Amino acid sequence: MFWKMVRGILFRQRGKMFMIAFTVALGISLVTAMLNVMLGVGDKINRELKTYGANINVVPKDASLLDDLYGISDGAGVDDKYLEEEDAPKVKQIFWGFNVVNFAPCLSLWADSPDLGGQTRVRGVWIDKQMELPTGEEISAGIKDMKSWWHIEGDWLKDTDEKSLLLGSLLAGKHGLKVGDQVSLALGDRKELFKIKGIINAGGDEDKEIFMPLKEAQNLAGLEGKISAIEVSALTTPDNDLARKASQNPDSLTPSEYETWYCTAYVSSICYQIQEVVTDSVAKPVRQVAESEGTVLAKTQFLMMMITVLSSIGSALGISNLITNSVIERSQEIGLIKALGGRDIRIVLLILTEILLTGLFGGAIGYAAGLGFTQIIGLTVFDATIPPAVMVVPIDVVVLLAVILIGSIPAIRYLLKLKPTEVLHGR
Repeated sequence: MFWKMVRGILFRQRGKMFMIAFTVALGISLVTAMLNVMLGVGDKINRELKTYGANINVVPKDASLLDDLYGISDGAGVDDKYLEEEDAPKVKQIFWGFNVVNFAPCLSLWADSPDLGGQTRVRGVWIDKQMELPTGEEISAGIKDMKSWWHIEGDWLKDTDEKSLLLGSLLAGKHGLKVGDQVSLALGDRKELFKIKGIINAGGDEDKEIFMPLKEAQNLAGLEGKISAIEVSALTTPDNDLARKASQNPDSLTPSEYETWYCTAYVSSICYQIQEVVTDSVAKPVRQVAESEGTVLAKTQFLMMMITVLSSIGSALGISNLITNSVIERSQEIGLIKALGGRDIRIVLLILTEILLTGLFGGAIGYAAGLGFTQIIGLTVFDATIPPAVMVVPIDVVVLLAVILIGSIPAIRYLLKLKPTEVLHGR
């Protein structure tokens, strides 16, 4: 009898039940989409931010001391204190090597150039270096991907190019130079003539500098195999109290805290591990970049969480109105059931069963629609698909039950106060 009544009500009030299912589906679709994006968006946001430069700078220990004292951060000006170029690939072999998405060793020099009005900053770098790690992994590293926002008039350099360079746009404009012209550079007793292969427009200090393949800069300076810094671009986890404590002094951590910190991709943890593998180095986070990444990620996730909460509240309010109207329309039927001896708990269970079945139907549709919205957001914003997170399913079920129960409260309160004698007499 109970299930016959449920079936009868679902068919008699199919219009209202459809609206309830639609309201639930809309809410669950938004919850599903936002949760899947929130759980899968972290690495994608980080990878998007990685296109705007490195967030870790590795320099010799003596250069780090000069940075602290005088703000010299790239190793230039430290006599006979360099890192080894052969150590650079080791940044990909640390515990969090998979999170290191790019790196570029650099040799920073000051060269004299009569064509450019005197002393000019020269940077020898990897452009797009292809290599195979001892693990068998094949990677490419260099500034071509790391500085993807640079606009190059002419052509990008190659690591195999000889006597070629990229010239900053401010230098080129000041001295009337263009692609194809030649520039003389002298360092000590060495003097070479280089061809301008491209002109950089980066919107920063790079527009006042010269870039060339690392090997060419090493030959010019007579520093084969030496580098002054390594720029590292890594995916990181936003700092918390543990990360800040560790960044001040890792030795102050308890064994449990140390294990948690070391095995989490904090920028301080990655820096510490880089120092372990690169001889006589100090790895420092570029705070403006590292902290911005954490802030952007935290605010994006907070925004998605707020959308999830507000959509759930909206669904509960919509369901509340629909259920209450349904109960009011059936007040005489409910009054008759009460007059015949039906208990309040049984009537409440009847109402909740109807709404639950309708809600489950709407929730299933909403979950499928939410998966579609997730992929639309992923492809539109991040140009990549976002895999569904398994943990979203139980969260959706909890949200669905909460929305139905909260939305049913006004109707249940009305039902409990309903008096059979009044409704059966039309009052």
